[in-house]
Amino acid sequence: MVENKPVYVTPEGLEKLKAELDELINVRRVALAQRLSVAIKQGDLSENADYITAKEEQGFLEGRIRELEAALRYAVVIEEPTRTDGRATLGSLVTVVEEGYDDEETYHIVGPLEADPTKGKISHESPLGEALMGRVVGDKVMVEAPAGTIEFRIVKIA
Repeated sequence: MVENKPVYVTPEGLEKLKAELDELINVRRVALAQRLSVAIKQGDLSENADYITAKEEQGFLEGRIRELEAALRYAVVIEEPTRTDGRATLGSLVTVVEEGYDDEETYHIVGPLEADPTKGKISHESPLGEALMGRVVGDKVMVEAPAGTIEFRIVKIA
């Protein structure tokens, strides 16, 4: 659940959150209400699997709606990085090379709600994101991973 603290999102991420909330409220909630209505008309609710399943789904749906509403209430949009000192910050694209390898990897530093490492988006609160924040090209950072400590060298910040 989102606390009373800033929720950092990119402009695209903000639009996705708004679209998801709209879908949940105006499509999924309405469809679920219809399913519940049909299930209630079937009679004995204590042994009605359709009703029980729909009520469980309703709980998850309403929880997600509350989470999205809170996230939007505290949303702080990450614009293009404006720092001129070359340091990595929220919104930066940081290219790194793992020590001992030649392959470059580029990560977009975003808030936790948008993080998706498979798409190159890492949270500024993740071990790698936290290690990169405030660093400059040429810096080496150490990241604790399940397999042990990994060292990265920053080769580019955009």
